[in-house]
Amino acid sequence: MRTVKKYLLTYLKGMAMGAADIVPGVSGGSIALITGIYQRLLNSINSFNKANLSHLLKGELKKFYKSVNGTFLLSLLLGILTSIFTLSKLITYLMDEHPIPLWSFFCGLILVSAFIILKEIKRWHLGVILSLLIGTFLAWWVTELPPTSSPDAIWFTFVAGAIAICAMILPGISGSFILLILGKYENILAAVSERDFLTLAVFAMGCLVGILSFSRLISWLLRKFYSTTIGLLSGFMLGSINKLWPWKMVTQYRISSSGEEKPFLTENLWPAEYLDRVGQEPNLGLAIAGFLGGIILVLGIDYLAAIWKKS
Repeated sequence: MRTVKKYLLTYLKGMAMGAADIVPGVSGGSIALITGIYQRLLNSINSFNKANLSHLLKGELKKFYKSVNGTFLLSLLLGILTSIFTLSKLITYLMDEHPIPLWSFFCGLILVSAFIILKEIKRWHLGVILSLLIGTFLAWWVTELPPTSSPDAIWFTFVAGAIAICAMILPGISGSFILLILGKYENILAAVSERDFLTLAVFAMGCLVGILSFSRLISWLLRKFYSTTIGLLSGFMLGSINKLWPWKMVTQYRISSSGEEKPFLTENLWPAEYLDRVGQEPNLGLAIAGFLGGIILVLGIDYLAAIWKKS
């Protein structure tokens, strides 16, 4: 019963990661850090090495499954896929119809998460402070990059997958946002909605190559420079607030592949100037409620995780 409960919880964490990855600006890696499975996820990904893959080639499926922590990865993957296939339309609807409370929710979630993760640093030094500042600056800079047009060739779908998946396991830098910058976000979302399995398969292969390579780098950094790396990852999360800021004014539009007019460049505004410059109510009450909701959710997860460790 305990084992079932454990992997059901992993499945729910996977759902949270999947829901986050749909939103351009929120990283599944942030959710993995918040829910305490980041290191375990990296270790499981890194277990896909030559020695363990040899079990698969020899037909020793049970030994291979156990060696790569298969039940954990399967539970997590099922949760991620559940969210992607069931929540993509809901998240898209909320982004279109109720953006201010949605982005406020994620602002609260990311901000409090960054500070909770920084508590893991036992000894602060100049390297940690610099890495925190560098991470914040890099994430802020990335979120300022405008979307670009990209090749329609299938090979670029593979490349986009390899790059985006690296961002997915980096807290604060969203894989969805990287896809948006690369000009592939709408294509992949459309492929999910239309069940275009060829495009999804090529994208998944790119993701596989990218994640197996990049996870080893992150694991090495955590082993050798734990506090500095945690500072860098937390900085990524803090810098991503630039993208998540709820009050934005579109300064330039673009025409999507389907012929729709989509925001291209935006400018962050204070709530007080939002009505004057955009002509819409800032919905400050809903924004505060969403912000507090994000904070309460993370604190609740942190509290439950602490209880779970003791039990």
